[in-house]
Amino acid sequence: MLKDYKIREIPYLRVLGRTNGSLEPVTLFWTASGIEMNIKATEAWVTVRSDYELFEPWADVIVDGALSQRLMVNKGEQKICLFRNMEGDKIRNVKLLRDTPAFPTDEKTLFQILEVQTDGEFCPLEEPKMRLEVIGDSITSGEGGSGAGGEMTWNSFCFNCVDNYAYMAAKELDAIYHCISQSGWGVFCSWEGDEKQAIPPYYEQVCGLLNGERNKELGAFEKWDFQKFQPDVIVVNLGTNDGSGTKDMEKVGNAVEDFLKKLRDCNPESYILWCYGMLGNGIQSTIENAIQNYKTKSGDERVEFVELPDTLEGEFGSRQHPGHPSHEKTAKVLVEKIREIAG
Repeated sequence: MLKDYKIREIPYLRVLGRTNGSLEPVTLFWTASGIEMNIKATEAWVTVRSDYELFEPWADVIVDGALSQRLMVNKGEQKICLFRNMEGDKIRNVKLLRDTPAFPTDEKTLFQILEVQTDGEFCPLEEPKMRLEVIGDSITSGEGGSGAGGEMTWNSFCFNCVDNYAYMAAKELDAIYHCISQSGWGVFCSWEGDEKQAIPPYYEQVCGLLNGERNKELGAFEKWDFQKFQPDVIVVNLGTNDGSGTKDMEKVGNAVEDFLKKLRDCNPESYILWCYGMLGNGIQSTIENAIQNYKTKSGDERVEFVELPDTLEGEFGSRQHPGHPSHEKTAKVLVEKIREIAG
């Protein structure tokens, strides 16, 4: 018989990604945020709540490391089956993730986890071997990961947080990660040159790039407590949009230096990898010079530039964004570099 459990009643639970800290309910703001559990049961469900004006959230159900479902979440409350009709004597690792990124242009955007129903028991989770933070733009948000190769429509469906270099690398490294990414944004400006659409000014907030009174009430604009999650490695993949949004490379370089200072202030012990190159390398020299300038001025040697492999013909997904082969190549480069760092 199924029994209802409020999230706070689950003895072993891992919340993934930045949240407001509440378990009643768990509010998911960013792509790849969610919950993780080990469940020994024949059946398990989760109750969620969703809202939107324009862009519906999508969710991923991952069982024992395999994607079992990817689905659109309807408005209101609904139950999502995590698994059923399974052998009840086996412990299964289950993740429910928000597949879609934050949507600043939709003030009603909402995805919350309310409770879990199961006929079994919750079991302890193994400690991850590593903690990562991944910061980026549409590439890191998984834009282009779903949909046909020729599809150019920008909507919720085109995003995919599992067929994605960040997810692939974390899985290979047995790591958990937080993702801070927004489609079209950069380190200094957006792909259209909007200087307000840059990640660094919002980095110290829970999810400050959202809009609307409800998101304010949910704590999206509150300061993030960095003691809750200190990453071993921070991966920054920004610069692609800046390259098309502005010709003022001095301002881009200054923004890179300033963001590195902020990252170090917030994360004193983290190793920082600034990555770039999946959609061309037009401003690589600007980024590399800025990193070197920062290191020279600060004496901080725990920062490196990593050139990522370009997306070649046949490796694109929808919206002319990197597809699975490209994300897979990038994940391999990152895993190799992070293992080198970890010794």
